[in-house]
Amino acid sequence: MYACAKGTLTADMVHWKDAAACCVIMASAGYPASSHKGDVISGLDAVDKEDVMVFHSGTAKKDGQYVTNGGRVLGVTAVAPDLKSAIEKAYANVKRIHFDGQQVRSDIGAKGLKHLK
Repeated sequence: MYACAKGTLTADMVHWKDAAACCVIMASAGYPASSHKGDVISGLDAVDKEDVMVFHSGTAKKDGQYVTNGGRVLGVTAVAPDLKSAIEKAYANVKRIHFDGQQVRSDIGAKGLKHLK
């Protein structure tokens, strides 16, 4: 990104992966109106270490533990050879993470799968 911003990005600096990705957002209770804060987040250590990334957004650390800090709390992202597998892997890892009042949409990637048929 830095090279892109500086205008020094070259074609040999960009590497593509022949794969698909899916990101499922975990939101806190009350989102999008007024979000709850301070709920302990558990299960982050149970997430797959390979091809899964958990992006923190609405989190904070309190007494050495991650807690919700309102809104969109986490983005659980999985990479796999195809979209169906990426969706399944993302949701499988979402199920490993818990906090009170968590909200998760169940249709992420559905439109993309329809277009592939």
